[in-house]
Amino acid sequence: MPWRWILAYVAATFFAFPQPVGDWFVLDLGLVLAPAAPALLLVALRGLAPGRALKAGFVAGWLAHAALLHWAYVATVRYGHAPVIAGVLAPFGMALYPAVFIAGFSGIAALLAQRGLANPFLLAAAWVTFEWLRSWVLTGFGWGTIGYAWHLGTSFTPALAGVYGLSFLVVLLGATGVRSGSSWLRRGAVLLVGGHAALAIATEWMTHGQQIPLSEAKLIRAAALQGNIDQDQKWTPQAFEETLLAYEDLTRRAAADGAQLIVWPETAVPAPLAIPELQSRISALAREVRASLIVGAIGVDFDAQGRPTAHYDSAFVFSHEGELLDRYDKTHLVPFGEYLPLRPLVGHFINAIATGSISNDVSEGRRVRSIDVPLVTGETVRVGIPICYELLFPDLVRHFAEDGAELLVAITNDAWYGRTGSPYQFLAMTKLRSAESMVPGVRAANTGV
Repeated sequence: MPWRWILAYVAATFFAFPQPVGDWFVLDLGLVLAPAAPALLLVALRGLAPGRALKAGFVAGWLAHAALLHWAYVATVRYGHAPVIAGVLAPFGMALYPAVFIAGFSGIAALLAQRGLANPFLLAAAWVTFEWLRSWVLTGFGWGTIGYAWHLGTSFTPALAGVYGLSFLVVLLGATGVRSGSSWLRRGAVLLVGGHAALAIATEWMTHGQQIPLSEAKLIRAAALQGNIDQDQKWTPQAFEETLLAYEDLTRRAAADGAQLIVWPETAVPAPLAIPELQSRISALAREVRASLIVGAIGVDFDAQGRPTAHYDSAFVFSHEGELLDRYDKTHLVPFGEYLPLRPLVGHFINAIATGSISNDVSEGRRVRSIDVPLVTGETVRVGIPICYELLFPDLVRHFAEDGAELLVAITNDAWYGRTGSPYQFLAMTKLRSAESMVPGVRAANTGV
């Protein structure tokens, strides 16, 4: 097993994505290190037979993604109140899934090399194929897709080919770097990818700090609120009133600053909005500030006898007149977080080691759809509201745009991740969802970025 190259690949993968250094600085080396990661993996695979390459790729992918997913310890132990051993094992358990696809790529890369076909374009195509498969097999989990490491460039690739287009260019550059000789293929790849990277850096530099209008046809003023309610306190009865008061105060301040659309994060209200007094309180707030509100809270369905039959992770839309217009229910849930796959088989064991992380399953929303939100100006803006985990899935978010969304309102609860790199990495994904859909976005998180 070529351990030094595998460990180099692990380090390059980890530092290719944003990582905080203390409380004051975020290290974001993706534009440089992203191509190094696949290059180092290919060096580790050099000379290996397909079977051995598959095993080496599995180990490399497993360790690299376990490092990236270290935030799972915080989610399971600090906030899920699971035993420490469960928190230590959680990143390694989650990393088994992406490791399978890195192994698949590694086996194919060795097979191509064996047959003299391992040119950079074929290797990049193989890598992207496995990343795409990872986005939907067994509901999918695309965290650590290498294209996200190039999120800093606001250039044309995301709109043309999405995050997988960025992945293709990253791997093309990395694979070209390890290919011997200086053929026209190598020179062309370096020019293509190097030119794109230069364009990305130049675009970021030129647009940094500039405010660009959403569109010439429709300009709205929106506010994203962040209450900074710690996950440990969020669901306690003592924090309920404090939480609501914090968001009511932020709402009034945003409206005083001219906001027409005000967004509360995912589950900002730590209770079901089916409670009449709570719904009336938020309706009155919308009327008071004369702004439309999008509020993250728990949605509930009832049977004919008024008994709750299903609970949802939902976004509620209130008009500036206080009317509850609509509710969007999250359609793609977090396995082992919001629901437990194969509960009859593994429910007893999982609940025993992760009490507090998983209780009753959240229900899945019926479909992805956009919602018309009237503004106090008399205009209407059609809004798509992807909720947290849904933002990992390019195809899902595109459905909002296909349903006419003029604005993506991403709501999330990053408090689960603590002070790790996860909130910054999640923000990178959200940026690319907006670029891929060619729809401007507003992002509201409970804590974090």
